[in-house]
Amino acid sequence: MFLGIDIGTSSSKGVLVAEDGRVVARAERAHGVSTPYPGWVEHDAEAVWWADFVALARELTAAAAGAPLTALAVSGIGPCLLPADASGAPLRPAILYGVDTRATAEIAELNAELGAEAVLGRCGSPLTSQAVGPKLRWLARRDPGVAARTSMLLMASSFLVHRLTGRYVLDHQSASQCVPMYDLRARAWAADWAAAVAPKLPLPELAWPTEIVGRVTEKAAAATGLPAGLPVTTGTIDAWAEAASVGVRAPGDAMVMYGTTMFLVQVLTDPRPHPGLWGTCGTWPGTYTLAAGMATSGAVTDWLRTLVGGDFGELVGAAAQVPPGSRGLLVLPYFAGERTPLFDPDARGIIAGLTLGHGRAELYRAVLEGIAYGVRHNLTAMTEAGGRARRLVAVGGGTKGGLWTRIVSEVTGLPQELPADTVGACLGDAMLAAEASGVDTMGWNPVIATVTPDPEHVARYEPYYRHYRELYERTVGTAHFLAEQQRAAAPS
Repeated sequence: MFLGIDIGTSSSKGVLVAEDGRVVARAERAHGVSTPYPGWVEHDAEAVWWADFVALARELTAAAAGAPLTALAVSGIGPCLLPADASGAPLRPAILYGVDTRATAEIAELNAELGAEAVLGRCGSPLTSQAVGPKLRWLARRDPGVAARTSMLLMASSFLVHRLTGRYVLDHQSASQCVPMYDLRARAWAADWAAAVAPKLPLPELAWPTEIVGRVTEKAAAATGLPAGLPVTTGTIDAWAEAASVGVRAPGDAMVMYGTTMFLVQVLTDPRPHPGLWGTCGTWPGTYTLAAGMATSGAVTDWLRTLVGGDFGELVGAAAQVPPGSRGLLVLPYFAGERTPLFDPDARGIIAGLTLGHGRAELYRAVLEGIAYGVRHNLTAMTEAGGRARRLVAVGGGTKGGLWTRIVSEVTGLPQELPADTVGACLGDAMLAAEASGVDTMGWNPVIATVTPDPEHVARYEPYYRHYRELYERTVGTAHFLAEQQRAAAPS
């Protein structure tokens, strides 16, 4: 039996998987995020990460009913910044990934010091709210007492690995998102830039997600119900574990994750830096990835459902009867700004073309189409970087129902494979644990269907996509003005 546990933004999930890939048990715990100030998004590592892990580990270990556990792997949201003391105790709440935008001044400062082009060339990614380095500098400036006591840089996965095994270790993929502290081509910490960002901070050892780096201690076993001595792998960030869960591992493979936000990961053989994307190490030695993430996707569909009423099944059924183009509607889905490839937190949502004849069916389909245009925009950026996707695999809750995946395939002109199980990152964790134990997992999650685009619909979407790209450029000044007005009107 293999255990996989993932700590997500709004929930944590775990699976117990047999050696043949059969999922024996599943478990889930919901949680929230803390937003104490505008632009801040945090998790309490003890109350969320550790408490969820303990609950899931106990439930899944009980489900094993005495069958021996072979290995455990964990993943979590990232890149995050959890400052911890020399014992691994958190010193403040964890600062989350790119949704936390507090370090904008530090991003500009580091770009001026190091050079934006130099950062992109050495690290593979631009300095954005996704990067850990600016948040470390923010910590030193805004909370120097905590910064002075910080002896460990932890993320969700590495915090759990340290708590379970005592090892201070981080996987290469996660480390490569600690821009500008990691040299992507050298696959090592960039010691000079790390010292400029966080002098005197001891950096973790580096390992690959498929390596066993420790075993569950007696103390951790008592707290979690796991057997003492259980092998534990390095762990990684959840999106890359999710990509592993659907077999995205060969060059040209790409995952499209349909969730609250949309996330894409494509596998490469060498770094392909692009100013609108994140370039990282891959999950396996010798691989790299390009990653893209939209700020919203399912979050907008949920907003619209709440606004107009009805359930998702009803809205999907009605939207499926609307022809491509939503009878002349076009949506920019930037309701929370946009991440890749715009990196514009002040972008705003736009619904263009509304008439009195439009209803909620057209609106719902237009939102799905707007998100699909965003997916195509990111895939275009990947192609510009030299990483053209040859195989798309769809995963996540948004794959259910069929309409959204069909729209994405017809907007992009690309087929998408659908795996048997879309449980997500925790299944990928179990796979990584099995692989680290010498088990072949290639048949664990087979493709069971393929979404094939209708050529007629592909052609109908072409002019809409062109106007989608133009609409942002022509309205960006207005969007930024309105974003400033919204900040001014917000409670202090």
